[in-house]
Amino acid sequence: MIVRLHFILLAALVLNAENSRGAEPDGFSCFVGLKDFSTFARSQNTNGEMVLLSPEIKPAMDWNQLVVSWNAAAPAGTFLKIEARAIATNRETKFFTMGVWSPDNKKIPRASVRGQKDPDGDVSTDTLILTRPASTAQIRVTLGGTNQQSPALKFLGLSFCNTKAAPAAQPPNRAAWGKTISTPERSQHGYPQEKGWCSPTSLSMVLARWAETLHRPELNLDVPEVAAAVYDRQYDGTGNWPFNTAFAGSLTGMRSYVTRFSDISELEDWIAAGIPVIISAPWELLEPGRPKASGGHLVVCIGFTESGDVVINDPATNLKRESVQRIYKRENVMRAWAESHNTVYLVFPETAVLPENRRGHW
Repeated sequence: MIVRLHFILLAALVLNAENSRGAEPDGFSCFVGLKDFSTFARSQNTNGEMVLLSPEIKPAMDWNQLVVSWNAAAPAGTFLKIEARAIATNRETKFFTMGVWSPDNKKIPRASVRGQKDPDGDVSTDTLILTRPASTAQIRVTLGGTNQQSPALKFLGLSFCNTKAAPAAQPPNRAAWGKTISTPERSQHGYPQEKGWCSPTSLSMVLARWAETLHRPELNLDVPEVAAAVYDRQYDGTGNWPFNTAFAGSLTGMRSYVTRFSDISELEDWIAAGIPVIISAPWELLEPGRPKASGGHLVVCIGFTESGDVVINDPATNLKRESVQRIYKRENVMRAWAESHNTVYLVFPETAVLPENRRGHW
């Protein structure tokens, strides 16, 4: 019991150092960011790989979904394995594998893991979904590779969500109304292998924005290069959320992770701060009358009109008929985005000044 309380105390110290002070949790979503791993227990497995075991992490709410993101400096031939388990009163789940990630998909397959379902829950590609709510989580990270090399873990992000809770609407941040962030426009339909490429196309646009702003041309990566870097062999696609942010976060000086906002006003906070945000919102719901598309869809929120409608760079654009930059009705974006429980990718330089974290979502 003393050891367990010690671990919880250490976790609290780490969380308080990273998270915004004064945030008011809303019971829907909570983000825990970690960049100091000194409190993680360290061991070596039978393969000689380093294993990091986190203290027990208790967010400010009970939760039934968890998405784990990571950023690592990973030389070719290295990999990391992310596992998570839930802890509630009188029970602990097994460690579910959230993904095996590597920078080079040929040497070490980059893949999510199927077939993990048990009475406690399952992993749907990138999201741990519990059958009953939990109060606490624990993360295990395995670092390994060839030639006695391992990745250097820079950041872990835990996005907790209670999908049974309805987040309360917040007043709009009108400082973002009438503001559009200049962001290069790219369409997934401009490439022969474009099917399912909305996520890497969106990520390519945001990285190109930072390439211009930071005067770092190496961040301006074409869509096929990004698609290859985020491809999930098991999922057989490029839409694995943390694989996308892991790639962006592996680039020098960049921070990138998945989280869930409670309200469109938080999108406005980021636009007001000059940072575009990738959001998960089904294509057919963004504009009424569209035929149903398969799977989810990722787009880039780059601004708001004077009346509060949303300016979007939409990768699913036929360039012969329309522009990548579109204006979608505010209510349509909110309805479409809610299908993913308001999931976003946040991609920004480590030195960026972030907006006030009013609800503890970043």
